[in-house]
Amino acid sequence: MLIVYNCTQINKEHFYIMKKYSLLLASTTMLFILSGCVQNDIAKPSSQGNNVNHATSWSSQSNVDDGENIDISDLDEGISESELGMTEEVVESKMKRIPFPMSEYNSLAKLGKGTVKGTIYVTTSGGSKVVGGGTRLYLNPVTSYSNQWYNDSYVAGNKMEKADSRLFNYLKFTAADENGAFAFYGVPAGSYYLIGTVQCGTECGYDTSKNIRIATRVSISGNNIIEQDLSRFVD
Repeated sequence: MLIVYNCTQINKEHFYIMKKYSLLLASTTMLFILSGCVQNDIAKPSSQGNNVNHATSWSSQSNVDDGENIDISDLDEGISESELGMTEEVVESKMKRIPFPMSEYNSLAKLGKGTVKGTIYVTTSGGSKVVGGGTRLYLNPVTSYSNQWYNDSYVAGNKMEKADSRLFNYLKFTAADENGAFAFYGVPAGSYYLIGTVQCGTECGYDTSKNIRIATRVSISGNNIIEQDLSRFVD
């Protein structure tokens, strides 16, 4: 009887231990499941947030905040009238842009290891330099679409229609430091228009401060480092 009693006692203790362990395991499993559900909700992107373009995805130096009204001079969108010299002139018509060549943009390289760096500044008639401290700069891939902008707007000075919003997905952004030095990292191989503005006032002979737009073409391949200043003379 003693042996039977001990076995029964052991079985009872074993039963209670297993029952306690099972409850603990069930609670832990439920907590894990709930934690996973919460984590998945956190990870889901908001469908109502602003779109993030490819520029900000590969450029760690991008200073563009979601929702910011970006002054993108190469798009002629949000550009100040003073920059175009039309403060007192009413523009009645704008040059029509060619259709957005989606096939050209789809063929562009998405990833790269190149670097484009330099200094942005203007040189006054007296020979002094005025740097674009803190200004934004852009790399706009060379396509038939950007070629039209460069030839008809930047070179010829025509005001153009608003650019296709899809172009934002292919622009690369950075910002110059207080000395006008800038750098783009992780640039995919290809050709680009390097674009920026320098703010200049009495130093350049103007009565009021103006944003002087500058653009030049650069090409890069592989992991090359291209040193290219962005500058122009001011008469």
